[in-house]
Amino acid sequence: MIQVGQLSLFLSFAVTLYAISSYAIGVRSERYQLLKSADNAIYVNFGLVSLASAALIHAFFTHDFSIIYVYNYSNRDLDPFYLFSGFWAGQKGSLLLWSFLLTLFSTLVVLQNRKKNREMMPYVMIVLLTITLFFLFVMLVATNPFEQIPLENMPGGLPPADGHGLNPMLQNPGMVIHPPTLYLGYVGMSVPFAFAIAALLRGQLSDLWIRTTRRWTLTAWMFLTLGNLFGAQWAYVELGWGGYWAWDPVENASFMPWLVTTAYLHSVMIQEKKEMLKVWNHSLVILAFSLTIFGTFITRSGLIQSVHAFDETTLGYWFLAFLAFILIVSFSLVIYRLPMLKSRYSLNSVVSRESSFLINNLLLLGIAFATLWGTLFPIISEAVRGVKITVGPPFFNQVNVPIALALLLLTAICPLIAWRKATVRNLQKNFAIPALMAVIVGGLLLAVLPFFDLYAWLAFTLSTFLVVTIFIEFYRGTRSRMNHSGGSFLKELFTLVNKNKRRYGGYIVHLGVVCCMVGIAASSAYKAEVSATLAEGESLTIKNYRVQFESIDISSPNDSETVMVAKLNLFKDGKLLRELKPEKQFFANQQPVSDVDIYQTAIEDVYVIFASYSEDMKSASFKAMVNPLVVWLWAGGWIMAFGTILAMLPDRAERERLRARYKRLI
Repeated sequence: MIQVGQLSLFLSFAVTLYAISSYAIGVRSERYQLLKSADNAIYVNFGLVSLASAALIHAFFTHDFSIIYVYNYSNRDLDPFYLFSGFWAGQKGSLLLWSFLLTLFSTLVVLQNRKKNREMMPYVMIVLLTITLFFLFVMLVATNPFEQIPLENMPGGLPPADGHGLNPMLQNPGMVIHPPTLYLGYVGMSVPFAFAIAALLRGQLSDLWIRTTRRWTLTAWMFLTLGNLFGAQWAYVELGWGGYWAWDPVENASFMPWLVTTAYLHSVMIQEKKEMLKVWNHSLVILAFSLTIFGTFITRSGLIQSVHAFDETTLGYWFLAFLAFILIVSFSLVIYRLPMLKSRYSLNSVVSRESSFLINNLLLLGIAFATLWGTLFPIISEAVRGVKITVGPPFFNQVNVPIALALLLLTAICPLIAWRKATVRNLQKNFAIPALMAVIVGGLLLAVLPFFDLYAWLAFTLSTFLVVTIFIEFYRGTRSRMNHSGGSFLKELFTLVNKNKRRYGGYIVHLGVVCCMVGIAASSAYKAEVSATLAEGESLTIKNYRVQFESIDISSPNDSETVMVAKLNLFKDGKLLRELKPEKQFFANQQPVSDVDIYQTAIEDVYVIFASYSEDMKSASFKAMVNPLVVWLWAGGWIMAFGTILAMLPDRAERERLRARYKRLI
């Protein structure tokens, strides 16, 4: 299978070159058969990269330790669930996964556009194939996933009997799901980027490319959202520090494309409605895709230290050069097309939906720029002054939290303010009740919160304002339908959402944002923490909880792993809630890992870390935390995903078009 995988990558590289050449020559010579041949090459390419991926997965499951990558990221004791995740656990496999997804998406784009966008498609595919060619080139030249251990240097000329094993921190369900989910978002952004570049190349600068890629962009954004969410969950349960976001450079690298894509999704509505912000939208989609490549560069550059970064750091300059190529070519095209990208209309008023969306964009980009600057500043300072200055969470929180609160307010205002110019009557109609409710809730919070934290109080108050505006919109729309048709409230609510999926799906996404903001604010401002060394039978107290240490158990699930489990009883107001079992895991040739245990409710998490133990194991040190409303953050992410899926579903007219197309095909 090694030879099959290696040959598949070489053939895929050749097929990619052929497809690029065929599209380019076919467009210039208007030879339809050559373009058709290039389309078929896309299918072949997907098959070849799929075969290479299957060969690598097969090598993991057959324990072929003659392959360096398999040796480094697996062993015979590894659970099959994590054997499969070894495919993307390291640098080489993750690049193959990226190539697999890119060829899959390229195939889907060709299938979707067999009967439409034919003039634009060759340009779209040349862009996608160029990206594919880069990844294949890097794998073949610099980091081959099928590279073998020189057997002449091994005892008896045989491959190792067992592998090094997967990093214990990666042996967590969250880290199995997080990377492919994030890559779906990263690679998904290549499709709208390709259409944007194709539109610039052809001079077709209407909103056609935006409408064509709307679902691709929403899908990519949803997976970026879930990818960041799964990464935060992994950090929360696996790293044992009680938090979920540390402004780590690699965390930032996945957060920035999400921010810019969010700005783009809001901005394109203005182009669709008012034919404005064409330059802005092209720039945003270019930046969003470029940041996905920047994130890949960060994890492979060797310039930063992170638990998320890959150990092998030989590819930084390749990705830096590719990133420079993307930015230079893309923005050169934007500059070349500037006369055609000028808007016929301008903003009529600062108090308008267009202006509020633009301010929304500027705030999102402000967070993205601050995050980028904080990420790069240690690298820049070391290069210029020879001293590496660390930029930690205080900087990011101080800059980004106020911007995020302003963004929360605009999230409530943007969808409800009038186009062109809002009147006083429009503002009173839409915002009087939400503002009143926010004032009331804000006042009540001053009385019930344990202490005053300005940012948390503002987050709760502004969230109230946003939630009330959303519910009023649902209520008004439903009442209007009831008055028109006489149906029941639930029936008309369903009909309202079904006929306006994009609008009301967006509102549901905003409700998810509220849940996330409330969870972040509460868990940041009102968490409690206690550390103690306990003998058997002793307890520590935190808020109204009592954690009692009972004993330590030791077991060995396999020859390479030893697990030490601390048994504790958790009480609340004198009542036993459940037994907690935080662990310390010891692996051969690996650093020990602590697994926390969490008692989770809708109100708060009780989070217990097994820190250390005495030689006789009759006493141990623990850290206990109470983190309020953390579950709201996880729930908010899923609500955002649900709203995105709803917004992507076709409306009635589109369903009829799809039904008619299906009948023609059969």
